[in-house]
Amino acid sequence: MKTLGVELGERSYPIYIGNGLLGSPELVKPHIRGQQVLIVSNETVAPLYLDKVMPAFADYQVETVILPDGEKYKNLDVLNRIYDQLLEKRFDRKCTLVALGGGVIGDMTGFAAACYQRGVDFIQIPTTLLSQVDSSVGGKTGVNHPLGKNMIGAFHQPRCVIADTDTLDTLDERQLSAGLAEVIKYGLIHDAEFFQWQEANMGQLMAREAEAMAYAIERSCLDKAKVVAADEREGGIRAILNLGHTFGHAIETAVGYGEWLHGEAVGTGMLMAADLSQRMGWLGEADVERVDAILDKAGLPTRYPASLSNARFLELMSVDKKVEAGRIRLVLLKAVGEAVISDAFDPALMQATLDAHRSIED
Repeated sequence: MKTLGVELGERSYPIYIGNGLLGSPELVKPHIRGQQVLIVSNETVAPLYLDKVMPAFADYQVETVILPDGEKYKNLDVLNRIYDQLLEKRFDRKCTLVALGGGVIGDMTGFAAACYQRGVDFIQIPTTLLSQVDSSVGGKTGVNHPLGKNMIGAFHQPRCVIADTDTLDTLDERQLSAGLAEVIKYGLIHDAEFFQWQEANMGQLMAREAEAMAYAIERSCLDKAKVVAADEREGGIRAILNLGHTFGHAIETAVGYGEWLHGEAVGTGMLMAADLSQRMGWLGEADVERVDAILDKAGLPTRYPASLSNARFLELMSVDKKVEAGRIRLVLLKAVGEAVISDAFDPALMQATLDAHRSIED
């Protein structure tokens, strides 16, 4: 087991990475202050892992909430099921919520914890690659709105993150690829050496080779922890973690939440960001080709649906948390490993990028 730290003063917490960690009481006990524990999972993950995680909480009053599986259920209506259980079971302010699942479960459980009685503790137990390397770390929580992804939420840090790599054995190929999009992101934004390692080892990652996968998770978490420690609430540098996300969120919203996985949309978005960066004279053509090639190796799409017009795409991009004074702020690339945040792009170049990455057919 590897233990990493997210250094945030009194809100600091550990990330435990290893295999066979799900039922370990010694990992969770230091982070639970009361006697009441609510485990939130979904209909896919619960049958696989709920029984395995239960021994870790044998000394507590444990209740569960099993939500439907999918991004389309990441909304306020479904969120209320968590509050219903907390209130019906009379959970107090020292209770702990446990998120057992992927990014949707983690985001919703964290948001419920942020709001219940104005803030209670929660623990992240991510079971997908995407959630282990990205969404479980950093304290971003929330739900979607029909007009915009993740526009309703809060910053609320977990007490700890337990990433059991055994859970990746049950991921389907599409979910694996979606998680690799976020791994690729860390290399592109500020870790060129890691990106080079990915280019050499993507085959091993796609084959779920244990040593390569463990290294990718650890390096991704280290990279994210550094950025979060420097800018917890995304007032500046943390925004670079959103490379590809403004494009990607527009795709997700347009096609309907869950039709494209988050990582799939982000993968396409990262290539679009690289394309726009090249058109602005920052990134070389060879580097854009490197981004295209590694996304292809990871099994990720690189074109968005043909039915999404430029006007609609830009409209959806304008409903984004990085928009300031009506201007879209994008994460772009000066080089592989060097991201910048800019609103100084030529609208004509943006139109050219949109045209270049539209699919021939839906």
